[in-house]
Amino acid sequence: MSEESATVTHPFLDLAPLGADRFAAIEDRVARLLSTEQDVVIMQGEALLPLEGAIRAAAGPGTTALNVITGPYGQTFGDWLRDCGATVVDLAVPFHTAVTAEQIRQAFAEHPEIDFVSLVHAEAATGNTNPVAEIGEVVRAHGALFYLDAVASVGAEPVLPDAWGVDLCVIGAQKAMGGPAGVSAVSVSERAWARMAANPRAPRRSYLSLLDWKERWIDGGRKALLHAPAQLEMLALEACVERIEAEGPDAVMARHASAAAATRAGAVALGGGVEPYVYEARDAAPVATTLRAPSGAVAAELVARALQADPAVPLAAGGGALAKEMIRVNHYGADATPGAVRASLAALGTALSEAGMSVDVAGALRAAEEAWR
Repeated sequence: MSEESATVTHPFLDLAPLGADRFAAIEDRVARLLSTEQDVVIMQGEALLPLEGAIRAAAGPGTTALNVITGPYGQTFGDWLRDCGATVVDLAVPFHTAVTAEQIRQAFAEHPEIDFVSLVHAEAATGNTNPVAEIGEVVRAHGALFYLDAVASVGAEPVLPDAWGVDLCVIGAQKAMGGPAGVSAVSVSERAWARMAANPRAPRRSYLSLLDWKERWIDGGRKALLHAPAQLEMLALEACVERIEAEGPDAVMARHASAAAATRAGAVALGGGVEPYVYEARDAAPVATTLRAPSGAVAAELVARALQADPAVPLAAGGGALAKEMIRVNHYGADATPGAVRASLAALGTALSEAGMSVDVAGALRAAEEAWR
């Protein structure tokens, strides 16, 4: 290597060290985004890190958890809770709908020993969203600790841990915030810290440990970091929050809501046997719209055809068994735009037409435009 090539600078590589002050300032910006007075800890990994870490810290033998399943992440949380030694009461609802506050209330009536509730706000994988504000009132009245996965919803709809009584609220940058998958955060209430401190099985001296951050970072006045932070991801998270602040959180959420409404209306007008997977619009997440493939067609094959027509569209098939029946339009972040919605509908229309279905692409585009307005 020549001396000249060895000294070429690169904006992704030649970064100044990220100190404790900057790290704390980014945490504070995330706290403002969530309108929370709780402690916010930024975790140095994808959102599964705080999602698992928070459950393992707050649950254990003696915990009775109500685990709400409205999609695949709810199933994962139940597995973690059982692995921690908790007794788990699963409340599963069909993936085409949302859980209700009354169902939560009924679960408490049947199992008054429940002291922990785990819930996904918006399931991007299934396209539904749950009424957390209403559920939070019921959980707060019962006195259980409330754990919320808001990874997909943050940026696309309100996420208000304090107002909703959420004790552990996990967010990630990779969906509606429009950032990378390598950084995440969790807000932690005083009740949650106390529950962790009393749990002898809570991870310590571990990458999963929230208590390490509490004792070595927060209690120390946020002066010394536990380890060298992931600079690129931290700066990207800061940029995500900065961009949301500049556009305005309400405007960002309105853009996502418009994308969802336009996609749903366009899909209905498209025809070809495609229909919304989530039955009621009120239960549909603003971050992604899921569609049921026509009878006799395989969703994954239709998505593959659509991506051949336009590789840039944010289309995906459902995961696992849902790959046969579910098509997902991921209109979040940079794809929460009229252009992305139009392109997705056009590419899907091409795929359906090639599969022998009768479609009305022009009508779908008109319906999407009217719904966006």
